[in-house]
Amino acid sequence: MTKNVGGVDRTLRIIIGLGLLSLLLVLESNARWWGLVGLVPLFTGLFSTCPLYSIFGLNTCPLKRGGK
Repeated sequence: MTKNVGGVDRTLRIIIGLGLLSLLLVLESNARWWGLVGLVPLFTGLFSTCPLYSIFGLNTCPLKRGGK
């Protein structure tokens, strides 16, 4: 898959993903399972690719410069 998630976007996704996953430990009711939603931004941040960005033609990665 083509990388389409840039540095700041990637960092924010990882932080938000970890924050949502922490709900599994913090909440005690069945609502804590919503923390699993954090897997989506975490994985898209770790792998630097977002399927929705591909669908909509978005890309936050810096342009790769050839030659040097």
